[in-house]
This record gives sequence, structure tokens and C-alpha cells, in this order.
Amino acid sequence: MQLQKTPLPYYTSPLLPVPHGMFTCAGGVSSAAFTSLNLSDSVGDQAERVQVNRARAAEALHLPHLVSVKQIHADQVLVVEPAHLVAEVTGYDAMISSLPGTGLLIQQADCQAILLAAPQQGIVAAIHNGWRGSVLNIIGKTIRSLQEHFGVTPDNLVAAISPSLGPCCAEFIHYRKELPAWMHRFQIQPHFFDFWEISRQQLVKAGLRPEHIEVAALCTRCNQQFFSYRRATKTANGITGRNGSIIGLPQRTTTLRL
Repeated sequence: MQLQKTPLPYYTSPLLPVPHGMFTCAGGVSSAAFTSLNLSDSVGDQAERVQVNRARAAEALHLPHLVSVKQIHADQVLVVEPAHLVAEVTGYDAMISSLPGTGLLIQQADCQAILLAAPQQGIVAAIHNGWRGSVLNIIGKTIRSLQEHFGVTPDNLVAAISPSLGPCCAEFIHYRKELPAWMHRFQIQPHFFDFWEISRQQLVKAGLRPEHIEVAALCTRCNQQFFSYRRATKTANGITGRNGSIIGLPQRTTTLRL
């Protein structure tokens, strides 16, 4: 991952040949628990400030439009159409788009954003993936949707896993109730799990080449440059902003190649 410092600080992956960014919490206009680039209007921040923050993030990537959804930690996939530019729809945790100039925004505060691009077909996707999404394998479902709707070949996909809760902090005291048995082998020490590796393996199982996957390997709980719900439960009664990860197609429709 590479840190871009202007006009806002955000991370990029050299694997993704399309506009994208995994933003830190800096560079926005929100205050208090939402300082400062909060990109969610569902956590108690002022809507006007969130709109300014979103506009700044989109402008940094030269994307005139953003699409987002009201995420519910499930496994439904939205194929984005122009009508979705107007307002957030509820019930989806992944988006697929072929619309030029349109960014897909994932809102997160420890969950993963998984950004996908099919350079040859001119298709992008973004997944909100928490532990429930991992259990449901929303990664595999999104890649199947890419195949069904756009004829994408998985081994042509490239993917980046955003800064998110790391194995150092992904503690699940009740993992025997919450996580299926197949996940238990990813326990790196008692009660702590490596969800970065779980997602990487789910991407490979869905058909991606290992060399087409980059993991940011930055823990949001440990790193103060990101919002973290788990950190906020210890310091602010769970009140915090949401980081944003965005991927989109450039305004000019050209065939993109690796």
C-alpha cells in the first residue's frame, strides 16, 4: 500500500489501475468523536458535514459521483444503476458498477473494505466485510455476481483489502457460538483471529490469483489515523466516525489492462 498525502491522506494499492482510495480519518470538517473525515451519516454526525467530507473524498479521486448503501452486515450485492445515485438504499453490503465517473463508497470502522477491479472488462466492485460477512462469504457471492452479470473471469480480477481490524485485536471471546468450525484454524492465539487471511483465502477460493491480492495489513484498532469502533467502545461509549474506502471507474471509458 502507498500513502497519498494530498489533498487528503489515503492509501492506494498498485494492483488497482482505477481511481480508488482507502481514507484515513483526517482531512474533513467533522468534530468531536467524528473528527474529522467521517463519511457516514448514520452515526450521529451532522449531515451537512458528512456531505462536505464525501465531496472532498470524491474530489480527491476525480470522481463526480458517489454511490453508497445502508450496510447491514449481510451478503446482498447491488448492481449499481444511475437511479442509485440519488439516495442510499438499504439491505446491501456489496456493490458492482460499470458506470464511469462513479465511486462506490464503503463505510467502515474496523470492518474490511474489499476493493475489486476487472481491468479488461471495465468493472469495479466494493464489499463491506465484517466477521458476519466472512461467515456468509459475501466475497464469494460478489465474485459470482460479477461472473453472472458481467462475464468477469475471476483470475482477471485484482483486489485490495483495506486497513481493518488486525489479528492483534480481533478478539472473539464467544467464537464457538459466532464463528463456524472451519474458521477456528485462523485463531493465532487464544480468542484472536486473522480475518485478513480468511478474506485472502476466500478470494483465492473464488478464483483470484494470489499475486492479484494485496492486504493493507494496517490495524484500525491500533492505528490512531483511522476510526475504530472497538477502540471507541473503550473510550467513547462506541461513538465514532466511519472511515471510507472508494473505488470507481474514470470518467472516460477506456479499456484498462494490468
